[in-house]
Amino acid sequence: MSSVVAEAPARPTLNMQRVFDAPRELVWRAWSNPEIMVLWMGPVEWPAVSATADFRVGGAWRICLRSPTTGETLWQGGTYREIVAPERIVFTFKWDESHEDGPPVDTLVTVRLNETADGKTRMDFTHEGLKSEQSLTGHRHGWNSTADRLEAWLAANPD
Repeated sequence: MSSVVAEAPARPTLNMQRVFDAPRELVWRAWSNPEIMVLWMGPVEWPAVSATADFRVGGAWRICLRSPTTGETLWQGGTYREIVAPERIVFTFKWDESHEDGPPVDTLVTVRLNETADGKTRMDFTHEGLKSEQSLTGHRHGWNSTADRLEAWLAANPD
């Protein structure tokens, strides 16, 4: 007699790609240095006000986002799982408190940076294990706005 095991449906994944008019080393520095991360992390309506990172495999990171209109804060954090300079960063991501659609869940972010032939940097970004389609929609907006802020920081800091 065989048994049938029902598999849980796959949780949504956000995939996005951006090309930055900046060298890969600068984009890498923006992702790996908390003093720089705080300057561009978070969407425009929830910019980061605090960022810490023990940038090593097994090290923890934390970021606080704050609404400029309400003063409300949202904390997020995780652990670095893989670091291959200047090519790839893999880290866990979880909100500290309920957000969007209930209790937070552990998710996984992968950032891949590749040099283009013309000296730009292509970022392939994946955020796996999102809780729902609603969470996917919220994170799509948040990460795209965050990437816009990173692009502006890179343009203002070409060195």
